[in-house]
Amino acid sequence: MKKGFHLRDIILLALIGIIFGVIYFAAAFVYNGLTLLLTPVGYGPMANDITMGIWCMAGPLAGFMFRLPGASFLGEFLGATVEMFLGDQWGAANLISGAVQGVGTELGFTLTGYRIYNWLTIIVVTAMTTIVTFAWDWFRNGYSHFAGQMLVVMIIVRFISIFLFAGVLNKLIINMLDRAHVIRR
Repeated sequence: MKKGFHLRDIILLALIGIIFGVIYFAAAFVYNGLTLLLTPVGYGPMANDITMGIWCMAGPLAGFMFRLPGASFLGEFLGATVEMFLGDQWGAANLISGAVQGVGTELGFTLTGYRIYNWLTIIVVTAMTTIVTFAWDWFRNGYSHFAGQMLVVMIIVRFISIFLFAGVLNKLIINMLDRAHVIRR
């Protein structure tokens, strides 16, 4: 395992933040559209859980690319920062959300000791990110006021979203970057 970030790593990490900041900004339009569609049938809050996986992609990608403590947090936080500077609807609150999402993804890598980088890690990162972000939304978005059945559905949907976007899609991206020799091991 590498001992720290090199200049090339810092540049790639910044690029991850910029690229995902733009993706996160665009995801807000998807979120708003889903909220509009789901609100009349009582599932408007579910839009957050459906799109959560998109907003949690930068951290796991950085974690798998650099395999260093802090990389996952920095990737997620930088993406949220760029999203904020692009003028996203949540403003500076993006920094808090990015930090929370970054802590969730970083915890997943911490539990694997920064040594295992396979499907087990994807599951652990997905689970930790789901738990941490759901706990944050419990307070921030008032999830404590929803019925138990709704909460169960929301956490399952969130887990699936994070697994598909931040797990499976990121794994495919990492595999392509590996084959292209962008990642040095």
